[in-house]
Amino acid sequence: MTENSQQPQPAPTTELPTQYAPAEVEGKLYERWVERGYFEADAKSEKPPYTVVIPPPNVTGSLHLGHAFEHTLIDALTRRKRMQGYETLWQPGMDHAGIATQNVVERELAKERKSRHDLGREAFVERVWQWKAESGGQISGQMRRLGDAVAWSRERFTMDEGLSQAVQTIFKRLYDDELIYRAERIINWCPRCLTAISDIEVEYQDDDGELVSMKYGDGDDTIVVATTRAETMLGDTAVAVHPEDERYKHLIGKQVKLPLTDRSIPVVADEHVDPEFGTGAVKVTPAHDPNDFEIGQRHDLPAIAVMDEHAVITAHGPFQGLDRLEARSAIVAALRAEGRIVAEKRPYVHSVGHCSRCKTTIEPRLSMQWWVKVGPLAKAAGDAVRDGKVKIHPQEMEKRYFDWVDNLHDWCISRQLWWGHRIPVWYGPNGEVVCVGPDEEAPAGEGWTQDNDVLDTWFSSGLWPFSTLGWPERTESLAKFYPNSVLVTGYDILFFWVARMMMFGLYAMDGTPPFHTIALHGMVRDQNGKKMSKSFGNVVNPLDWMDKYGSDALRFTLARGANPGVDVPIGEDWVQGSRNFANKIWNATRFALMNGATVEGPLPDASRMSSTDRWILSRLNSVVAEVDAYYEDYQFAKLSDALFHFAWDEVFDWYVELSKTTFQAGGEAAEVSKRVLGEVLDVTLRLLHPVVPFVTETLWTTLTGGESVVIAEWPADSGFRDADAEREIETVQSVITEVRRFRADQGLQPGQRVPARLTLAGSPLAAHEAAVRQLLRLQPEGDAFQATATLPVAGFEVALDLSGVIDFAAERKRLAKDLAAAEKEKAQANAKLGNEAFLAKAPDNVVDKIRGRLTKADEDITRIQSQLEKLPQA
Repeated sequence: MTENSQQPQPAPTTELPTQYAPAEVEGKLYERWVERGYFEADAKSEKPPYTVVIPPPNVTGSLHLGHAFEHTLIDALTRRKRMQGYETLWQPGMDHAGIATQNVVERELAKERKSRHDLGREAFVERVWQWKAESGGQISGQMRRLGDAVAWSRERFTMDEGLSQAVQTIFKRLYDDELIYRAERIINWCPRCLTAISDIEVEYQDDDGELVSMKYGDGDDTIVVATTRAETMLGDTAVAVHPEDERYKHLIGKQVKLPLTDRSIPVVADEHVDPEFGTGAVKVTPAHDPNDFEIGQRHDLPAIAVMDEHAVITAHGPFQGLDRLEARSAIVAALRAEGRIVAEKRPYVHSVGHCSRCKTTIEPRLSMQWWVKVGPLAKAAGDAVRDGKVKIHPQEMEKRYFDWVDNLHDWCISRQLWWGHRIPVWYGPNGEVVCVGPDEEAPAGEGWTQDNDVLDTWFSSGLWPFSTLGWPERTESLAKFYPNSVLVTGYDILFFWVARMMMFGLYAMDGTPPFHTIALHGMVRDQNGKKMSKSFGNVVNPLDWMDKYGSDALRFTLARGANPGVDVPIGEDWVQGSRNFANKIWNATRFALMNGATVEGPLPDASRMSSTDRWILSRLNSVVAEVDAYYEDYQFAKLSDALFHFAWDEVFDWYVELSKTTFQAGGEAAEVSKRVLGEVLDVTLRLLHPVVPFVTETLWTTLTGGESVVIAEWPADSGFRDADAEREIETVQSVITEVRRFRADQGLQPGQRVPARLTLAGSPLAAHEAAVRQLLRLQPEGDAFQATATLPVAGFEVALDLSGVIDFAAERKRLAKDLAAAEKEKAQANAKLGNEAFLAKAPDNVVDKIRGRLTKADEDITRIQSQLEKLPQA
């Protein structure tokens, strides 16, 4: 059926422990794979390339369920492609994580009662490198636990020498092309971390605040504005209204007194203002609000900063030196004393941005920063998808991508940190500004200083698909493995990391995008679909589940929930179920080996096979084709589900069970079935391997004697189909399923034997009578046979003699009692649902519950009546 099965195989050992113990095999298997170099990528290879980069985890990070989920999907893709004959590169590495790493080391210094300023910049950076060497990167070991088939010899770090050269090179090129500039703009500022932070590093949450409405001006020139940040009013330089708002037309162009200050500010007309919101008038603080900054630019308003980098008030007056929150209360109190407070609403729940690292409320702040002019870069990134150079999967995510790249603002890339890629710009004593490339000498001489800021971490990670391959050098690896085949990542960073890689890749690599396909997945949530959060108490350490159930169980659970672009709920019960699946594979393979399943020699001709053999091989090839189609469409949940049901239901529960009588009888038919079973297990284990690599490696090498399933050939659909055999076995399954259902309905124990007559003579099912009897525990009819129950199933008849098994009178009495109870339940439910007064008052959930009781009562009545009809008369 496959090329693999046609090759002579060494005689396998059939020795397998009675139980599968993941902890005893996973670590050893992984180290063996690494030692043998299975995961390495050869740039000189003539095989077609298949490249995926790992979304680089933070050097401070540890494996969480999101990592485990994403890595499982990437690992499955690369393992399959390796088996298909591709030169696969799964590129590993880590991100230096500027803010997070600096915070970690600063906390360590704080324990020593020191700050980074006590050490100085050079010594502090050296201390961070020391921390990385000793404590950073624990996630690498955890990736090995999960089974990540990455090319470890190629591991990169965004601060290593090669990647640092790439960062300096692209900064210089962008600067020379006037796509990087320095300007004063509003940024997200963290008063705790003392740096600008990117949009993705801001977490929004609903906070209890206050909404204060206050009067500006006096007499006829009074105008009311509302704000949640009263402390910023000290920096107001205008009040804005909509130009068509009749209420304020008489004030446009006039000056109004700004309370608590000795300044007057103008009333300006701006279409940004929503006249339907609040009073229709807004205070304008250009130095402390991004929208106000834009209004200020349009109306040439001054920007007055009233807070320092610690969010402490700097404006002259009684509030100087107060923290922003202290100043807020003090300013409201002062306004109230002047009679300028019109309304106060507390609590006022509104969305507030917080630093994702330290949870401090961020402060919009006017600041001199470095920026990327994203216009032309973003256009190229959008056009690459529109033109079909890059496909986004699922396609419906394209709209979100376009909404983002088509409306990108210039990107603030400077950070006020010491850990990171320092901006390669020098300032001279006479105002000179020089950008230095990696092969250029920095200006020397008195008065020259380098910019103190470092680059946003996303700047270096945006180069990841090509910097990891040696760019800017034109290396063999770059020529072989760029562009990447696919990027697998969460939809939550589509706008940040993905967009930046697209912009930089197209810019640096002469219009060649960094990947052919962007495959987006959702977020991992708890089993109730709720976001995992420490505050919710539902965060799970994946290592705990791997310790308890094995890595394969966690991987299979995650893959089975992975529908493209959709969030993935996961619970421990599901991981336990996947552990049971791994055990099922183990036990079934062990049973098969003990009963002679083999891969030795070619498959027998179909004419020598039983219909059961032909059925399972026909189904096997259909599943191969199905799984391949799902892989190409990134449908991990569907391919995992298809493999689960094929392996458990069709191979283990049906084929193995139907073949037992053949094995027991011996002879040529048994030898043929043993070879077929060996083939089915061989192919099934190879199909399962990318998702559950450890258990399949142990079983496949034991079954085949092959070196490793990691480098085995991926199964191919031979085209063999046998519709007649499939219909025949489906009929057998119908007979067995229906009789089993009847036995259960009658309360028979699974192992209880019952005399039966099967009218299968002259039909294809006659060949299966021994298997049917064995599976259903049906004895031959015997001389005293009395057909007390007759079941017509799938065009055949199964007669059972229950006279010595069931007390019919007692059973009829029991069922009659159950029927009466079900009918009473139905009558009560109908009475309530027919009562208009009840329906008018009862909550919806109560009514729904009663409707559910009615449905169940109907089902119970139908079931019990059917059982009574099948019982013989006493």
